[in-house]
Amino acid sequence: MALLDDAALIQPDLVALRRRIHQHPEIGLHLPRTQAAVLEALDGLPLEITTGTGLSSVVAVLRGDRQPAGQGPTVLLRGDMDALPVVEESDEPFASTNGAMHACGHDLHVAGLVGAARLLSARRHELAGNVVLMFQPGEEGPGGALPMIAEGVLDAAGTPVDAAFGIHVTGLYDKGLFVSRPGPAWAGVNILDITVHGRGGHGSSPWMSVDPVPVAAEIVLALQSYVTRRVSVFDPVVITVGQLHAGTASNVIPDRAELTASVRTLSDASLAQLTAELPRLVQGIAAAHGCTADVVLEPEYPVTVNDAAMWDHTRSVLTGLYGPGRVVERPEPIMGAEDFSYVLQRVPGCFVQLGARPDDVPADAAPSNHSAKVRFDDAVLGEQAAALAALALTTLTKLGTTTPA
Repeated sequence: MALLDDAALIQPDLVALRRRIHQHPEIGLHLPRTQAAVLEALDGLPLEITTGTGLSSVVAVLRGDRQPAGQGPTVLLRGDMDALPVVEESDEPFASTNGAMHACGHDLHVAGLVGAARLLSARRHELAGNVVLMFQPGEEGPGGALPMIAEGVLDAAGTPVDAAFGIHVTGLYDKGLFVSRPGPAWAGVNILDITVHGRGGHGSSPWMSVDPVPVAAEIVLALQSYVTRRVSVFDPVVITVGQLHAGTASNVIPDRAELTASVRTLSDASLAQLTAELPRLVQGIAAAHGCTADVVLEPEYPVTVNDAAMWDHTRSVLTGLYGPGRVVERPEPIMGAEDFSYVLQRVPGCFVQLGARPDDVPADAAPSNHSAKVRFDDAVLGEQAAALAALALTTLTKLGTTTPA
């Protein structure tokens, strides 16, 4: 329980860091102000710190004292740092005013990982292995995990990472509740871009043109019908058309209409099916109306898969720390996506959600992550830090690396 006591002592510092980052959110791969805040927060800790060359990442390596020449195994802990292009409507006193928002809680992830760094640094003498702290930009796009992997985050300690963990807050769950599952935990996401080509003309005489707009509308409906009739309910797929653009004036039939959709899958088999069948579906509808269509299905993030043994281990650690009522196994995956999936493709590990809904927000009216109105209770920061630290400590012990006292 000393870990929880120490986490409670640093809680005020973590709250201050989180709110500082929240007030000045940055988007994408280049987050100079956030990176500077992280470097300042880590200053003075016994860490080997490097920053990214192609993105504003921070990688910090903590080497345990009880290992020969730094050759013990390695655990990675990850926190993403980027915000979203959302105008904040949370009414928090520390709300952003720059047109971006930490609407997915990455500001908490940064502060929680800094807290884990502090807790683990104070326990350096207990470690017979290494801990890599991965502060990652670009999770919301265009993706920062792959560039960090390319720049060597998985080999930052000089030995390959043996296990990896991450915690993601949510405004939908009760404060302090840890939730995850073995196997596919988060969906893979792919981007479907469609351009329907017709022949423009005057809005008064559509028969003299080939109007792509109703064709695009038919494609939107056909995509929904496709999911319900061509995809197994036991391997679910979600297709959401988020963008539909056509035309410049009410009396002009445009030459083309453009659609963009997110396509979320849970298996390689369903992705292969969609890759083969969606272009045929769209192009067939377009051809039936005298149009043509360009169709591109571009994979973005793969499915996030939790190693079953690592989930059992994670659940045991968190239950021992907080009690059985605080740890829940989801019966089904989440259809949101995460680029931590790229790490878990290469390293066994586990990705966990942590409830952070404020007490004054009713469960049935809680805004979801990415909402302009979502709020997160930063009272969970110390517990998040302790959970990450405990996972690192116990995983190295489980790997048989901690020298007995």
